[in-house]
Amino acid sequence: GRNVGFRASPADLLSHFRLGVLGAVEARRKRLLLSTDLMYLRLGASNALPFEKLSAISANITANTVLLTPKIGVRMVDQEKLKIDFTTGFRFWYFGENLNFSPSALGLNYSASQSWISPLVGGRIEMPLSPKVAVIILGDVGGWGEGSQLEYQWVGVIGYKIKPKWTLQAGYRYLNADYKTGGNLGGVVNLTMSGVVFGLTGNLSKE
Repeated sequence: GRNVGFRASPADLLSHFRLGVLGAVEARRKRLLLSTDLMYLRLGASNALPFEKLSAISANITANTVLLTPKIGVRMVDQEKLKIDFTTGFRFWYFGENLNFSPSALGLNYSASQSWISPLVGGRIEMPLSPKVAVIILGDVGGWGEGSQLEYQWVGVIGYKIKPKWTLQAGYRYLNADYKTGGNLGGVVNLTMSGVVFGLTGNLSKE
């Protein structure tokens, strides 16, 4: 089988970062919530090799991760100082690695990838502390063998409203997943991403 292990700390992301796209869209109508979360990360590293007889002077590795998470939710509690949503949906995963030698070394280039879809359930808690400041905690858990074996995520952020429709946010995100397939050609992915998050959110609804 194949084992693919990936752990990305904030220092890892900064030192090996090549390209990243992160974004989320949320729509509400009365108690109904629809949301989609997208994350794309491309990490890379290049190391010199001492094996001149292999005609390769460097090894280049790139890792690509795509996460797409659409959810539907219902607001269970809607009070001035406390808002709670129940959410459910799925997360699509793609994780791939490519190893290339430069110049080419006897056809030793290598690539591997895994993709899967996991069902999720979760929630979101919002606690306004003042007209301008709010704390948001959200999380989900899923997999249960229908996709990954188990995966879970939690996010905690504090937001500061700089304008009526614009809010600055800062917090922390932790995401973990264990995935494996059976058989001789199966694979294992153990993926953990965690670190500080910053963002700017806008409310585009008409008031």
